Amino acid sequence: MSTGAKLAYRPIGLIAGVLAGIVSGAVFKQVWKRISDEDDAPDALQSEYPMWEIVLSAALQGAIFAAVKAA
Repeated sequence: MSTGAKLAYRPIGLIAGVLAGIVSGAVFKQVWKRISDEDDAPDALQSEYPMWEIVLSAALQGAIFAAVKAA
């Protein structure tokens, strides 16, 4: 690929990555609300949630982000 094409793709790639993050965050929030009947997903440092729920939340969020970014 030529240098000009690489330079032209860089801002497009950055914008697409940011948009993928925003869209996947919104999709994850809706999916998590339906799965757990809670508004917010647990954070890694919240001790009131069991470890399996924290890991499930992180895995689901990562899978949704990867799928949205690939699309």
